[in-house]
Amino acid sequence: MSTEITSNIIGQLQQDAQFPEWWKCAPVNIPFFENKKLTITYVGFEPDQDRSFIADADQAIANFLQLTATNRKAITALAYKNCTDFLEAVEYDEEDQPFKQLNDPHEIWNFIYPNEVFVSRRTKRDQDMYVQIDCECEWEQEHGLQLVFRQGKKITRISSIDGHVTEADAYDKPDEEDELLSKFHESGF
Repeated sequence: MSTEITSNIIGQLQQDAQFPEWWKCAPVNIPFFENKKLTITYVGFEPDQDRSFIADADQAIANFLQLTATNRKAITALAYKNCTDFLEAVEYDEEDQPFKQLNDPHEIWNFIYPNEVFVSRRTKRDQDMYVQIDCECEWEQEHGLQLVFRQGKKITRISSIDGHVTEADAYDKPDEEDELLSKFHESGF
């Protein structure tokens, strides 16, 4: 079996030696993060099991690569809320003071550092493709921050990194009760 696959969107992906269902490309410019170069990994791809995976993943990553810093700014309230919710849930630490003193919620992006992009098929319910960006963030240093976009189009989850692409999956609740996921509409961004 080949250890390389080709994406029509991001080029060659190499099979990960440790995780054979993971396929990584060379770093790609990510317009959402002002063209920061990040590795994109297709996760869960078994060539003999899911023949539409590459085409579906390519469509999701093509959608995601259309998102820009303007789209990132549009979800600032969600990123800021993640920070403030976390700070309210933990004991006060003097190192958290810069977050409490932000004059503009958009400044929260100065404390978020994207590391890698993952594209995977949801294993439950809709079986759709989700693009997940794993980030480090200064307020949640242990678990970081993930941004998840259904079909690469629209944010459907922002949370600590926990391996789930939806709140519905993370908390075993119906999709209709997942606030961001239930607002997703397939047409448009």
